[in-house]
Amino acid sequence: MHKGRIEAFSDGVFAIIITIMVLELKPPHDDSIEALIALIPVFLSYVLSFIYVGIYWNNHHHMFQAVKSVKGSVLWANLHLLFWLSLMPFVTAWAGENHFTCRPVAFYGFDLLMCGVAYWILAKVLIKHHGHDSVLAKALGDDIKGLISPLVYIIGIAIACYAPMVSCMAYVAVAVMWLIPDTRIERVMKD
Repeated sequence: MHKGRIEAFSDGVFAIIITIMVLELKPPHDDSIEALIALIPVFLSYVLSFIYVGIYWNNHHHMFQAVKSVKGSVLWANLHLLFWLSLMPFVTAWAGENHFTCRPVAFYGFDLLMCGVAYWILAKVLIKHHGHDSVLAKALGDDIKGLISPLVYIIGIAIACYAPMVSCMAYVAVAVMWLIPDTRIERVMKD
């Protein structure tokens, strides 16, 4: 099957996820600075989630540049990733509105972990479909960031009820790590 439909569908889902998250940002009911300050946790959770969704969209886009075709297992693996990403607006709102308390921060980390696992599964299914000598397999190679991220998420989840802000900082650290451009696919595609 041609990859165009999965890319278009995924791009639409990414756009909807961001739209839902921004719609959760409610303006204060008065014009005081205090009312605006009270919304800082909600805004910060939105910013972090927007960055994560952007990272996944960017990496998804790059991954599919190295893909020639898709099949049923790829469609299901992609839907699996989109499912976990679609929960991002919920965990974002929950964490922000509860000022980053224990359970919302743990569930936020769990969603991040599951997004990472789902992305890994999608990559493995695509590599199996295209072969271990494919452009994608060569580009992904030893995915150090992909190995570090779940470990940090698990640590963040484990300590969320003891130090939720430390958990949040761990999630921020992973996002910063992924914001550094990953040129593996671009480098292999040039060759």
